[in-house]
Amino acid sequence: MVVIGAGASGLWAAARAAEAGLDVLLLEKTPRTGTKVLASGGTHCNLTTTLGSKEAALLFGRAGARFLQHALRLLPPEAVRERFRQLGVETVEAPLEKVFPQSGRARDVRDALQNWLVSSGADLRLECAVRSIERREAGWIVEPERGEAIEARALVLALGGKSYASTGTCGDAYAWLEHLGLPLVEPVPALVPLTSSATWVRELSGIALQSAHARLVDERGALLGERTRPVLFTHQGISGPGAMDLSEHVARRAGAARTLALDLAHGDAVEALEARLMRAAQADGTLGLARALELDLPRRLLVEVFAQARVAPEQRVAQLAREARQRLCLSVKSFAVPVDGTRGFDWAEVTAGGLSLASVEPGSMEVRARPDLYVIGELLDLQGPIGGLNFQAAFATAEVCASALSNRLARTA
Repeated sequence: MVVIGAGASGLWAAARAAEAGLDVLLLEKTPRTGTKVLASGGTHCNLTTTLGSKEAALLFGRAGARFLQHALRLLPPEAVRERFRQLGVETVEAPLEKVFPQSGRARDVRDALQNWLVSSGADLRLECAVRSIERREAGWIVEPERGEAIEARALVLALGGKSYASTGTCGDAYAWLEHLGLPLVEPVPALVPLTSSATWVRELSGIALQSAHARLVDERGALLGERTRPVLFTHQGISGPGAMDLSEHVARRAGAARTLALDLAHGDAVEALEARLMRAAQADGTLGLARALELDLPRRLLVEVFAQARVAPEQRVAQLAREARQRLCLSVKSFAVPVDGTRGFDWAEVTAGGLSLASVEPGSMEVRARPDLYVIGELLDLQGPIGGLNFQAAFATAEVCASALSNRLARTA
């Protein structure tokens, strides 16, 4: 069998299949394996999640959860951690359901996968870019840019999407899939910072909110998605997991009006905030609004909260009329940040979109109506939020593919 792409899913699938006794050739167009693994998580590599299989699957949306059901049963997150332990990489848990190598080094994760590949007996060819793939009666023909054509009894595509193009993921396989007549969901950047043309948003650069509840709404106010995760204001707009987890919805309609509504008092209802202001007015009417709200927010941010509520920040709590008090509490609970786009594929952690899940058999990762062609990892229309979910999906789909191929080819050997 031939695997194209030596990233997370390709390395896992090739090593697992070779370990099971298959003849495996892994092709990689760059000079090294796992380049994106090395860059992930700020070079720390959040390799899986502490969530259970069912909880993790739900974060891929309804279609993704259904598709991943078998894969995450076969290789749940705890099994990924156990495999890396066997490969010499101990893991540690971190906040927000994250799992990292104990060393904090992404290189240890990449090296473990590469060493597994070498010990499995698989053949690795680096700097071997592929020009095209073609179906023949006996299997597949892989045409490299240099050298002779390669015959493949089974072909596994693990090339990734278009995010972080500098690591080699340039979307090469999309053209091949389209040439084969397979349905693609338009690839767009995901898990990527959002941009805003509003000057005041950029002036809040550097402010981080550790537990803001973020709701992305369209121009009609319809909810597109929501997450409770940290957010960070930047010179371009807004970043952090709370914003980046919702970025696919922005990328799919670049330039369309979108608003990220931030709950700056997560856990407190509007009524509770109003009651707090009223109690403060009765106890000490000269108290400033910021102190009366009892919110631990930076001054620069509070000024914008007051501006959206059309309330003067120097006002005293006793001076606040009922309507103004309600506006202020609503501004705290739904602070509106206008967004108009994303920073694009160069800043995206993953690609949303890809090969339609309806065209892939979830029990094997074989493409329906294209015998002996398998697609795994980011090339599929699967995208989870930040937190090790996408590596988990890459490893799990690779495990399903390798398991199915070893069972199938062993029977026909």
